Amino acid sequence: MSRIASPFRPAFGLRNRHLQSVLGTGIRRGRLARRELARRDAVHQGVLLDAGGGARLHGVLSRPRVPRSDALVLLLHGWEGSAESNYMRLSAAALLDAGWPVLRLNFRDHGDTYHLNEEMFHSGRIEDVLNAATDAVARWSPPQLVVAGFSLGGNFALRTALHARAAGLPITQVLAVCPPLDPARTMDAMEAGWWPYIRHFEREWRHSLRRKRELFPQRHGFADAILRLPLRALTAWMVEQHTGYGSIDAYFEAYRVDVAALADCGVRVDVLMAEDDPVVSWAGFDMLAQQPNVRLELAAAGGHCGFIEDWAMHGYAERWVVQRITTPEGDAR
Repeated sequence: MSRIASPFRPAFGLRNRHLQSVLGTGIRRGRLARRELARRDAVHQGVLLDAGGGARLHGVLSRPRVPRSDALVLLLHGWEGSAESNYMRLSAAALLDAGWPVLRLNFRDHGDTYHLNEEMFHSGRIEDVLNAATDAVARWSPPQLVVAGFSLGGNFALRTALHARAAGLPITQVLAVCPPLDPARTMDAMEAGWWPYIRHFEREWRHSLRRKRELFPQRHGFADAILRLPLRALTAWMVEQHTGYGSIDAYFEAYRVDVAALADCGVRVDVLMAEDDPVVSWAGFDMLAQQPNVRLELAAAGGHCGFIEDWAMHGYAERWVVQRITTPEGDAR
């Protein structure tokens, strides 16, 4: 469809990509996210959704007291994030302002939901999201479903679009912010990039694995030495021990986004990406923009899921999500 330049312009002193990425998940923005969501005139309800095969996923359903749409927006977080991540809360608040009901979904083993399922999370579990979305549609009967995701959640959102027709889901639009399209190249980029990012993901994943071992010691009785492995080796161990993929290359291929196939999915696709993203490889985005149903908005700055506009920690990405849903032919100025 198109590739356009983003109107996003960070305030003076906020252009650095690492600063953008770090501030996006920081304490000050966290305070803003909690405050903004609490101010909305909405009802929030924790729900458990059927993810298939006996698995369950937790989510938070938020309904505006004065709805202006009967569609439902499904929000998906990034790896080691949760339904309570800053960008999830702020996006939910903005959508509630616009009158849209929102379901913030936790992937398995995210958001302190380790106890819900014995088998651990991995990025190939697209069926979890498809089944949970199907359960949500069966329960609340929205005539339309919009899926929006951040980072790995954006990857899941795009793959959900690819499976929407076969799953019978009434998805009309998918939005993705800084989605990794090619996981193998993203791993390469992280290993070659600034070391704090890969250390962050290693630390968070090790915490998740320890919690899983505490809850299910008979199933997950791995030694402490496993937890000391670097990210690639830890991923290879997980693939060999807890998936049917057999190799890390097959695993990466399993959740690579088939960009060309998006053209035939019957779903409108919007993507927001930063040229200076220090985590996600740029590979594949040029081809993505060539698909007839895809609108790629490219910002010169923004970091990884940052897009912080000012020192008050207001963000462009959550406004972009709302604008692309409510007035898809406009921009988020």
